[in-house]
Amino acid sequence: MAKPKQNSAGLLIKADDLDCRVDGNTLFISGRLIVENSGDLARAVIKRMRSLDIPELKINLENLDDIDSAGVMTLFYIKGKLSKRFPGVSIEGAGDAVNKKIELFSSETSIEPETPDETFVTEIVGKSTQEFIFSYLYGFLVLAANLFYWSVADLFRTKTTRKGEFINQSVLIGANAALIVIVMSFAIGLVMAIQSAGYLREFGADIYIVDLIVISIMSQMGPLITAVLVAGRSGSAIAAEVATMKVTSELDALKTMGLDPIRYVVVPKLYASLFTIPLLIILANVSGITGGATAAYYSLDISPEVFLNRMENVMQNKDLLTAFIKSQVYACIIVLTGSFYGFRVDRGAEGVGKVTTLAVVVSLSLVILADSFMAVLFY
Repeated sequence: MAKPKQNSAGLLIKADDLDCRVDGNTLFISGRLIVENSGDLARAVIKRMRSLDIPELKINLENLDDIDSAGVMTLFYIKGKLSKRFPGVSIEGAGDAVNKKIELFSSETSIEPETPDETFVTEIVGKSTQEFIFSYLYGFLVLAANLFYWSVADLFRTKTTRKGEFINQSVLIGANAALIVIVMSFAIGLVMAIQSAGYLREFGADIYIVDLIVISIMSQMGPLITAVLVAGRSGSAIAAEVATMKVTSELDALKTMGLDPIRYVVVPKLYASLFTIPLLIILANVSGITGGATAAYYSLDISPEVFLNRMENVMQNKDLLTAFIKSQVYACIIVLTGSFYGFRVDRGAEGVGKVTTLAVVVSLSLVILADSFMAVLFY
């Protein structure tokens, strides 16, 4: 007659900090299940429990006082091994503290993703509009107000301003951009005159190329091309600098020292832009008209003397005033947009690249929109 299989394995482990025993179909674990004894528990339980003939197994943790991550992994290791021998293995009776640690360290814990509710077009438009107004438009206006306040206040507080920073920013924003502005303006004036020469020659209106070049360069192309180049060159640099300072916590350090980041970082850039962009526009106008005069001389045989005499009759003080007003508007747009997106960075190097790209795109768009508005306003 065959010997029946045992239904109880009795005491498995008895130590100072861990007690493990089997009673019927329940495995009782008490004490502390930590990394020092978890290996002994796993070996003893798997070795002794495989010989039991019971329909199911319960692991009772009612008297378990403490458990760490190694203990949690040991429990689920035992559960996985014994599940092949017993139809159902469950863990029960754990206290609140032990249960929280099991949930924290369990590899079986999964969070079901929330199913997004169906959204309608009106809801999407409403949320986008709300985010634009409160996150972008409101923040942009607040930054503009703070920048305007500090830029005016610092005119009367010269002792507290950063010494030499205005000169430094003027060199970075203005002087270093002079060459590219001159070259591009000359090329644009040259191409514009060459493209127009053929059509003017057909109507015998060669001399009107002077009117075309002077009016278009002075009132429109010179300021616009300068603003585009400065936005692409210096606007991106402003956004990258401010964003990097925020990512590396330099702005927080300034606040800790009682310094306003807008006043300390942005105001000198605004002063330099307001001062240098009008000078760059003057260089762009001179270079663009020179390029147009060069093309007129070789394409329509208009001598420099004739070109200058005609230019005196065409040029108006209104064009100079308009160019100056545009330069101030463009300077404010470029500095505001670059610093606004620089302050909005929220991640590391990837975030700096994204806000720099956004600053350039938005500043160029705002410059073109402002130019269109002023064109309607002044003409």
